[in-house]
Parts: sequence; structure tokens; C-alpha cells
Amino acid sequence: MGAKTSPEAPLPIRSVLQMVAQWIGKLGTVWVEGQITELTARGGTVFLTLRDPVANVSARITCTRAVYEASVPRPADGARVVMHVKPDFWVNKGSFAFTALEIRPVGIGELLARLERLRQVLAAEGLFNVDRKRRLPFLPGTVGLICGRDSAAERDVLENARRRWPAVRFKVETVAVQGSYAVGEVTEALHRLDADHEVDVIVIARGGGSLEDLLPFSDESLVRAVAACRTPVVSAIGHEQDTPLLDLVADVRASTPTDAAKKVVPDVGEQLTLVRQLRDRGRRVVRGWLEREIAWLESVRSRPSLADPVRELDRRAEQVDALRERSRRCLTASLDRSADSLEHLRARLVALSPAATLERGYAITQRPSGEVVRLAADVKPGDELTIRFSDDRISVTTSPS
Repeated sequence: MGAKTSPEAPLPIRSVLQMVAQWIGKLGTVWVEGQITELTARGGTVFLTLRDPVANVSARITCTRAVYEASVPRPADGARVVMHVKPDFWVNKGSFAFTALEIRPVGIGELLARLERLRQVLAAEGLFNVDRKRRLPFLPGTVGLICGRDSAAERDVLENARRRWPAVRFKVETVAVQGSYAVGEVTEALHRLDADHEVDVIVIARGGGSLEDLLPFSDESLVRAVAACRTPVVSAIGHEQDTPLLDLVADVRASTPTDAAKKVVPDVGEQLTLVRQLRDRGRRVVRGWLEREIAWLESVRSRPSLADPVRELDRRAEQVDALRERSRRCLTASLDRSADSLEHLRARLVALSPAATLERGYAITQRPSGEVVRLAADVKPGDELTIRFSDDRISVTTSPS
């Protein structure tokens, strides 16, 4: 391919094609994986297209009927296979294709192992965490539905949802739900519904099928697209035992399309019954509260202070009079006792008083200083003394005896 050319010295196209064939022939053989589409057989040659299940790319492959029939079981349209191929370039037609030397169908065990490895990778990234899942709205205004064309899953979701809530609205996106185009169409429909602000919840529904039929719903690109949605997503793929990776990343998993309808919209009959029950309960609560308040009011009104206020005042007045009379008696008795005590004390004081002694005929001799003379030997001739009697006192001067 490094030949020097110019407008004056071009190479014949056959030479260029031969060079391309030689270069491609040096690539050798390689093992590839993909999904078979457009399988046809003509004479001893089998023609097919091998499509990448994720990217929208494909390649033409040819093989002998013997190579095709040596694969057990024989692969059909939609089958996942691993091929040992050799690139070929036909100079005469200027076309490129692969020649299959061996075909091996991908077994269920290998598919499950690959799905498990992918599940572990996505789980480690947190795509399946419970805390990132969103709650569904109680009553969505519009439900987006992604399903197969004229499928039983579509009828189940629509009929059961409208039976539960007749006013529910749907925006239905019909797509391929198996085969080579399923992942791309489901992802595009998901993006359209997620961008629609009227859609409050998205349901992805498909009926049951084999593991190979449900493989598109375990595709990594679709799982990541669901994880990136702003709208809550409900997965209703297959039956209860089917668990594609879409079930793990969706906000809510429904076991069947019918179950999805039950989870998305409430049952109008159940809600009316609940409203009636709550209304009856509210009436009972209010009625009970009113009855308790009325009984309390009646008990308050029946109290003597409210039933006959004047009588209560009279009773209180009688109590005041009784207490006043009692206090008067207590005070009078206390004063009488105090008067008697005072009289006794006064009598004792009088009895012990020097004046009382003087009245009985005694006299008190005092010096001018007021000192009482108690003994005659204490008096000397010429001392001035005062003799005190009960009614008066006299001054005397002693003389020698």
C-alpha cells in the first residue's frame, strides 16, 4: 500500500485491489461474537449477517454448509454465536466479507456467567442500590408504556390500569422487544418518554420468553439508560421467575405486566372504600369528642355554684357569719383570760409591794442617800435619817441613848 502514485502515474484499480487483498490476508483468523441475522443458504454456501448486540454495526459472513451444519444445535436468526473467521477480500467485486471456519452457539451457562459478571460490575458502581430508587407517584397524570407491537403485554397493562383507574392516560411506544433491534428501539423510546414532562412514570413491559429472548433487557447500555432516567421506571419483563438486569436497576420491579398496572395506578374502588372508611372514622372521632365535651359541659352546669349561684352565696355568707362569731368568742375568751391573769398579777404585785407592808404598820428607815437601815447597830448618834410611813415620811436626827 506504500506504492508511489501521481496523476501522471496512477495504478490500475486491479493492482490496488490486489494490494488490499494481500494486506487483509495478513490479518489472519480471529474469534468474534455476535448475533445472527439475515440467514440464507444457497447451494453449498450459507450467507448470514453477524450483528453486534450493542452497537449498530454488522458484517457479512459466508461459510460452507458443512461448517454450518457441524454446529450443534444449528444457529438460527437471532442466535448468539462465537465464530472463528478469516477476513477475505474479493478482488473481482471489490467486496469484503468474513469466511467462517467454525461456529459455536453461545450456551445458556456461558450467557448466565456473562450476565453475572455484568451484574457484579454494575452493582459495584451502585446502579442497583436501594437508596437511589425513587417512589412512584400516587396517581400519575400520564403513564409512558414501552412494549411490543400489538402484544399481550400492552393489552394487559392498558386494560388492567384502566379497569383500576378509568381516567388514567397512556403514551405508548411500540418497539421491538427481542432480536437485534430491540436494545436500540427500547433505548430511543425510553429517552423520548423521559424527555416528555407530561409523563410521570415509565413502564417497560414484555411477556415471557426464553433467556435469549430476554437478553436485550440485560444489555448494559439499556441498563445504564434506565439508571440515568429522571422519570421513575417500572420493569415488567417476563414472568415471576425471569430476572433480567433491567429488574435490578428499575425503581420498581413488577412480576408481570398485569402486576405493573396494579403498581402504577391505585384501584378506584379501593380508594373510594378507603375514603368512606376515613370519613366514617372522622365522624366517629368528632362525634365522640363532641359527646365528651357536652358531658363535661353538663357536669359543669350541674354544679351547685352554677345551678343556684345565690344559694352558694348564702352558704358562703353563713360560713362567714359563723367564722366571725367564732372569732368573736375566741377573742372575748382570750381577753377574759388575759384580764384574769392581769388581775392576779396585780394582786400579787400589791401583796408583795412595800406599800402594802407599810399599811400594815411597818416603817422604813433610810439614810439621805436612800440606803435602807437594816440594823440599829448601824445607826450612830447624830445621823440624819428618814422614816417612811404608808402615808408620809419624816426626817429625824439620832441622839445618844
